[in-house]
Amino acid sequence: MIDRYTLPEMGEIWTDTNKLRTWLQVEIAVCEAQAELGYIPADAVEEIIAKANFDPKRVLEIEAEVRHDVIAFLTNVNEYVGDAGRYIHLGLTSSDVVDTALALQLVASADILLERLECLSQAIRYQAQKHRDTVMVGRSHGIHAEPITFGFKLAGWLAEVCRNRERLVRVRSSIAVGKISGAVGTYANIDPKVEAISCQNLGLEPDTASTQVISRDRHAEYVQTLALIAASIERFAVEIRNLQRTDVLEVEEYFSKGQKGSSAMPHKRNPIRSERLTGLARIIRGHAVAALENVALWHERDISHSSVERIILPEASTLTHFMLSEITDLVKNLLVYPENMKRNMNVYGGVIFSQRVLLALVEKGMNREEAYKIVQSCAHEAWNKDSGDFHNLIAQNSHVTTYLTATEIQDCFDPQYQLRHLDQIYQRLGI
Repeated sequence: MIDRYTLPEMGEIWTDTNKLRTWLQVEIAVCEAQAELGYIPADAVEEIIAKANFDPKRVLEIEAEVRHDVIAFLTNVNEYVGDAGRYIHLGLTSSDVVDTALALQLVASADILLERLECLSQAIRYQAQKHRDTVMVGRSHGIHAEPITFGFKLAGWLAEVCRNRERLVRVRSSIAVGKISGAVGTYANIDPKVEAISCQNLGLEPDTASTQVISRDRHAEYVQTLALIAASIERFAVEIRNLQRTDVLEVEEYFSKGQKGSSAMPHKRNPIRSERLTGLARIIRGHAVAALENVALWHERDISHSSVERIILPEASTLTHFMLSEITDLVKNLLVYPENMKRNMNVYGGVIFSQRVLLALVEKGMNREEAYKIVQSCAHEAWNKDSGDFHNLIAQNSHVTTYLTATEIQDCFDPQYQLRHLDQIYQRLGI
């Protein structure tokens, strides 16, 4: 992953050095299990633990000759360990080490992502509480619909983040599996008890029925979960971008001192972070497709998945981490403009209250079709005119005033009517 979108905490997990470190962790765990069961001498394991090491540069040198990364790694480790090294990798195949170590990297990544999701949920929760009563217009098809609050909009975001957290918790469990079962997964040259002990010590569960590899549906589920998280972040980002448009300007990304929006136009304050998040979500969605393609391997294994995973698993994890950090900071520092929300809501004399007028007329006994025609006519007469005033047109319409008093008409334009049940949603989310 390029440095621009890599934060140190997640980036460290996916370095080549940490990958090799994790391979060694698995190899040692297997040696310890073998010793516990009496298959190899305990003093040999002690020597392995004391001496085992590797040099990433040396591993690459050996790999250039042998053209096999795990063999190169093992050769280098044995250069440190000496004679006791003959007990390392005993009865294993490369995928035992690679897939089990990969599970450790994915679990570590999921743990970091869960922490970031919690930070995001807290940031959204704070803003939702703050703007619980900040009234704005709701939109459907991009067109003004009926009143909502900005807090209500954020409540929807919070609910989605909570669902994503639940998904990630589930997939963390699904991916936290190891495989120490040898070539084609039959335990021909290794006791299944070794797998059980090794996995337990590594904090993993043994895979239920591996082949020579752990089945890639697990990895596909992981990437799909990250793609869903990224899609949610994109939804929030697109909403911010839309609300920041100059002709709307209800919210705005924080614009820091000294920041510049355009090399040509000094006035520009662009939603660059939201746009960046939109773009990165596309990458992760693409990786989800690649992860699905990896599920169908030949027979008990091939390595067509390997080259793909070297790219998509680090990138998906790293990008999701970066995106969660970005959206959290964006939400925390979001500029909100309640006066602009109020202005936009009341454009054309409150046409967004048309349904309330319609229902009031029907409740008073007017035929619904007739009521709809009258209300629509007044709304369209006010629409897209600087002087358009739906409220005034309704108040002066003789058909309307036959059924509704001036007070009843005024009540139709009170946004609190549409908002009276929102407390139930806030209570569900603990806002």
